[in-house]
Amino acid sequence: MLQQFADWLVYSFLNFDSGSRIASSVNFFVYDTIKIYFLILIVVFVIAFIRTFLSPHKIKETLAKQRFGIGNLSASILGAVTPFCSCSSIPIFIGFLEAEIPLGIAFSFIITSPLVNEVVFVLMGGTFGWKIAILYALAGIFLGVIAGLILGKMNLEKEVILKFRNNKGEKLSLTYLPKTIEGKFQFAFTESITTFKKLWIVILIGVAIGAGIHGYVPVDFFQKYLAINSFLAVPIATLIGIPIYAGCSTLVPIIFALTAQGIPLGTALAFMMAIAGLSLPEAIMLKKVISMKLLTIFFGTVGVGIILIGYLFNLI
Repeated sequence: MLQQFADWLVYSFLNFDSGSRIASSVNFFVYDTIKIYFLILIVVFVIAFIRTFLSPHKIKETLAKQRFGIGNLSASILGAVTPFCSCSSIPIFIGFLEAEIPLGIAFSFIITSPLVNEVVFVLMGGTFGWKIAILYALAGIFLGVIAGLILGKMNLEKEVILKFRNNKGEKLSLTYLPKTIEGKFQFAFTESITTFKKLWIVILIGVAIGAGIHGYVPVDFFQKYLAINSFLAVPIATLIGIPIYAGCSTLVPIIFALTAQGIPLGTALAFMMAIAGLSLPEAIMLKKVISMKLLTIFFGTVGVGIILIGYLFNLI
């Protein structure tokens, strides 16, 4: 129905030539914008409602006690259901450290959180298909678990340079979640509207850029400058993405347009994950919390993981 509406609006109401580049771009823009807006409102509402049953204080206690990687898995899943970018995840990362949650588990959260959330999942499903969306979400969670385990085994706690007062995690105590079903629905509705208000403009911009690429950028542009047939394309895309800062929700429509123009999916996803999960602003903020040694190890470990995920998706 959405595609039919987009076709009617572009080709009948606005009377664009169906074979023109501008018609292709506008059709792409109308269809994807409406689809993504609708899915975000629904999915964020459902996830927010589920979150009303989770006590942050109990989560903290559970994560601190779990062993054999279960804590890392729990932290990664928690990161996957919280809609934070790399920079907005840092205050929670600090809260985890302040609450005496093991360093590796805290890293599992901050790795997964900017890469996977309900918004990104909806965007991936709506653009690449739900199979790819599920595989991407699992890959992001897996990266958080494995990288968190590796960092946790390296005994790097002394590299945390930010000093905390002994407050035993009061900041994670449950003070805001509603008790009644009516309150939970109201909370979920408010969260969905609030999230939508925060994202609608960046999604609009992202889809607009993607629409422009979809309609106007020739295939050989990316084939020439990203060396898509080279084995080094994935690590190069990862390195190029690190200095840039943007959220996955903004990048998914652009990445979809890039893949439509011939860029392998894994290379494009590595570029996106590097931008979202290893940004320069994140590094600047983390430098106030952890030492340069730990920051370098963190970026290196996650960077290698992103490259491996890129190669994996290129084989799919």
